[in-house]
Amino acid sequence: MKIKNIGIKGFRGYADHVQIESSDLLVLVGKNDVGKSTILEALDIFFNEGKGCVKLDREDISKSNLAAGDEDIEIWVEFEELPSSIIIDATNQTTLSDEYLTTSQGTLKLIKRYPKAGKEKVFIRANHPTARGCADLLLKKQAELKELLNELSIDCNDKTKNSEIRKSIWGAHKTLRLQEIDIEVGKIDAKNIWDQLKSYMPLYSLFQADRKNSDSDNEVQDPMRLAVKEILCDPCIQAELGRIANTVKNRLDQVAAQTLLKLNELNPAVASSLNPQIPDSSSLKWSDVFKSVAITGDNDIPINKRGSGVKRLVLISFFRAEAERRQREASLPSVVYAIEEPETSQHPDLQRALIQSLISLSQVSHTQIMLTTHSPEVVKQLKFENLLLIGGQAASDIKRVVARELPYPSLNEVNFAAFDESSFEYHNELYGYIEEQGLLTAYRAGKTTMRYNQSSRDGRTIQKEVVLTEYIRHQIHHPENTHNRRFNDAELRQSIEDMRDFIQANP
Repeated sequence: MKIKNIGIKGFRGYADHVQIESSDLLVLVGKNDVGKSTILEALDIFFNEGKGCVKLDREDISKSNLAAGDEDIEIWVEFEELPSSIIIDATNQTTLSDEYLTTSQGTLKLIKRYPKAGKEKVFIRANHPTARGCADLLLKKQAELKELLNELSIDCNDKTKNSEIRKSIWGAHKTLRLQEIDIEVGKIDAKNIWDQLKSYMPLYSLFQADRKNSDSDNEVQDPMRLAVKEILCDPCIQAELGRIANTVKNRLDQVAAQTLLKLNELNPAVASSLNPQIPDSSSLKWSDVFKSVAITGDNDIPINKRGSGVKRLVLISFFRAEAERRQREASLPSVVYAIEEPETSQHPDLQRALIQSLISLSQVSHTQIMLTTHSPEVVKQLKFENLLLIGGQAASDIKRVVARELPYPSLNEVNFAAFDESSFEYHNELYGYIEEQGLLTAYRAGKTTMRYNQSSRDGRTIQKEVVLTEYIRHQIHHPENTHNRRFNDAELRQSIEDMRDFIQANP
């Protein structure tokens, strides 16, 4: 399954409900402390259930909501590319759409609510029958379904399968009155439905920018642990592990039986009260066997004891290798790689190499990439559809990046909005646009001028009166001319804002 949309409410700064549209490559840009990392961490809580990087606690409840008496956190994910069939009643196959467990758009929307930041309750928001006699069928046991069949005099070809009984009841009603409702997964009679749904959900791995420098530093360990999870999802390996587990279980059964036999000779009453419990092979956590997987450097020195730049080089290499491997291999599980500030501690050349590898990786099926970044250079390597501008933690502050305020697309405009970057490149771009439109004279009109000393080819200095924008442009293009006071950052920003205001006023 693939993430289509993400929703958050009551989690940290996101007091009110916000929705984030996902994609194969989603890059969150914005200033510090506006909620970019919060989105990635909310997904870690949703997918990894407290076993990932983030542990949910009461401090995560929105402070404004808490003051108003609302102590619930809600995180939801809407999926597309759903499985063609699913087993929700013992071994009986059905589909999510046949069970009316999809939205009106045919997606699967899973909602997790955390009352007081505690144990989660899982819901499916579905376009579900609400008409009398055909509502709440998923919550009924087989005896109740059969009773309803008889009560309504409905024929059913196979009364041993709950899914067939439900299909017959729904099919017999002329009006189902489909409505979007929340169905609590824990109350559905098919007890294994959540395990079934989880088996189709993507693996989610979060790589955070800030890490403690310990031997268990997950910044480097996580790629290997994620590789273990992917490898263990291989059906052939699962079958082999199942055979090993059953062999061990059979041996343990023999040992337990012999022990009880001998105990019965000594004390029959105690022996009869004992019942050895041996876990089923499907419940074994094979990933724990490989939890000590690590990467070491020279002389067995852990990589996490090296500089942050070296640690990030390991990540770059991992993602480059993953891009090639996932293009080469088939039947791989769906994966979401979430990475905070991949540019951290890296030379610009390595930043570009990493971003290019992540772009390639996002183009492989069953793979989604989510990033946060503060790097204008990273932004310039992306497409507009990859970018989401986070201006704050209200729904209106989260915007898809398009040609926002200028009449032409500009990634420099994105960097200006996201990072307040007043660059020479952006200044040149704005000036060039005004010049191309033949509007320089109109732009100069009414503006205060200042003296600029221009150097001529014969060595003379010519004094000219120019507006601030031209003063800065001349100095950008002629740094060898030292006959003028150097403009400052505030003047550069003022000139950029003047040109942006003029372009917006003259579309």
